[in-house]
Amino acid sequence: MSTILPQGRGPKITFFATHVPVWQANYAEIGMSAGGVAELAVLTAAAREAGKAQKIAQQAARAATQTYHAAVAAMTKAGGDLIKQAKTKAAAEGGIGVYSKANITPPSKPAPLPPPGAPTNFAVALRQGGEIELTWTCANPAGSQGTVYTVARQIGAKGRTELLGVVGEKAFVDDTVPAGAAEVTYQVRAVRSTKSGPVACFTVRFGGTAGGALSVQLGDRRAA
Repeated sequence: MSTILPQGRGPKITFFATHVPVWQANYAEIGMSAGGVAELAVLTAAAREAGKAQKIAQQAARAATQTYHAAVAAMTKAGGDLIKQAKTKAAAEGGIGVYSKANITPPSKPAPLPPPGAPTNFAVALRQGGEIELTWTCANPAGSQGTVYTVARQIGAKGRTELLGVVGEKAFVDDTVPAGAAEVTYQVRAVRSTKSGPVACFTVRFGGTAGGALSVQLGDRRAA
């Protein structure tokens, strides 16, 4: 196709509609046949009419599509309102008979959340007053709420394990470490309602590094 012709169907129709009258008047001088120009005139007129019909059909299709979408939206709202009414009645009666009669699938019961995770990534800091600040992380199930953490402590390797407290954040300050204690083992467990996660243990040794700083040794986690 010659590069003289423009791109696009509409511009091509305009091009030939403009040139056909000129060619009809001068076909002999410009080397064209009268029959060929006459045929092009008919084809150009047909293309123009087809273009008009296409625009009308396109507008009609757009309007029909909008009408269709609006009808479906209205139907969906009305049907959704009726389904809500049926669900409200089913909830009030506490049974699934309404769902069966309405041929509606009853809502599935949510799966119970698994127990909390295991505390890990422990960090320890010694405050100026001698208190020990404990922090940790814990990967709890998504969507769970109300998780708390119990913190227990054992002084020395053979001391009695005692509960220090329960906190709602992943941090605890122990301000009751006996003076002169060389080793303290902490046990941290995540608890949510009646479900508990595994106990995580770690040991803090005092003066284990140069300058009397703290050293932390993570113990093996063991299931409660």
